[in-house]
Amino acid sequence: MSYIKSVTFDCRDALVVARFWAGALGGELDEDSTSDKAFVEAPGWGGPDLWFQRVPEDKTAKLRMHFDLRAAGGLPAEVERLQALGATVAHDQGDLVVMRDPEGNEFCVED
Repeated sequence: MSYIKSVTFDCRDALVVARFWAGALGGELDEDSTSDKAFVEAPGWGGPDLWFQRVPEDKTAKLRMHFDLRAAGGLPAEVERLQALGATVAHDQGDLVVMRDPEGNEFCVED
């Protein structure tokens, strides 16, 4: 049997994306993180850690896997908080908001 140790993101600047996700999820950004490689330790909820690595190519298509986040404090407040961290709204469907992290990786937020 296996378990998920970490989820890896390819990106242009690992530090920018890792800072966003550390802030979004309440994880700890590893002090040795750089623009080439960055690591975010999962918060107390015990999810997998997040690993970010610089790659030379840009994102060119929609991701085939993404996070679905539950907005514990209400959807409008969470969307506003994530925008303050650097996310943008891609589609607002009322009870579900599709957002993009600072490098355009899609994720969903719902109540």
